[in-house]
Amino acid sequence: MLHYMDGAAESLARAIGARVRQERKGRAWTLDQLAATAGLSRRMLVNVEQGTVNPSVGTLLRLSDALGVGLPALVEPPAGRTVKRTRRGEGAVLWTGALGGQGVLVAGTEPPDVVELWDWTLAPGERHESEAHATGTREVLQVQEGAMTVTVGDDSYELGPGDALTFHGDVVHAYGNPNEAAVRFSLAVFEPGVGAGHRMGTPNV
Repeated sequence: MLHYMDGAAESLARAIGARVRQERKGRAWTLDQLAATAGLSRRMLVNVEQGTVNPSVGTLLRLSDALGVGLPALVEPPAGRTVKRTRRGEGAVLWTGALGGQGVLVAGTEPPDVVELWDWTLAPGERHESEAHATGTREVLQVQEGAMTVTVGDDSYELGPGDALTFHGDVVHAYGNPNEAAVRFSLAVFEPGVGAGHRMGTPNV
């Protein structure tokens, strides 16, 4: 899906495109090979590499898994040290809701066992649906402000300020805010064995 991007989003899209292209060429893969491995269309991959599209989180997860690098590696420059500090406001905004909510990837570790730290906000009425992630993925979230509903498979859980939830991310799940005030929550995602080519399902493009 192509849509308007502001300056920060355009810069991020170009950086992601350059990193995907670098990783693909480093493996001597053609566009068709990476597209097939990631389960994406060639057109989508071309748009990502050219930085003309703001790819969804689902698309980025498929690419990072196919390349075996982990999602953080696609949105952050390679780290030259074992310690990396991310200042406030420097995280990668990888999801933007229609009403102003955001999903910001704040930090992450390198593969094969990847941990991602997210800072999420959902405006009243917003909902983010996620496809099933790789087998073994676990998610842990805590509500910082407001209240929300987390749906995991067929079950839903109501959470208020300070409440936390741990669940398997390898099933379809969603974060929703059916309330009249914004909600903010922290989310940690653990994905073991990145690069094993085990992600299945339909991309969230």
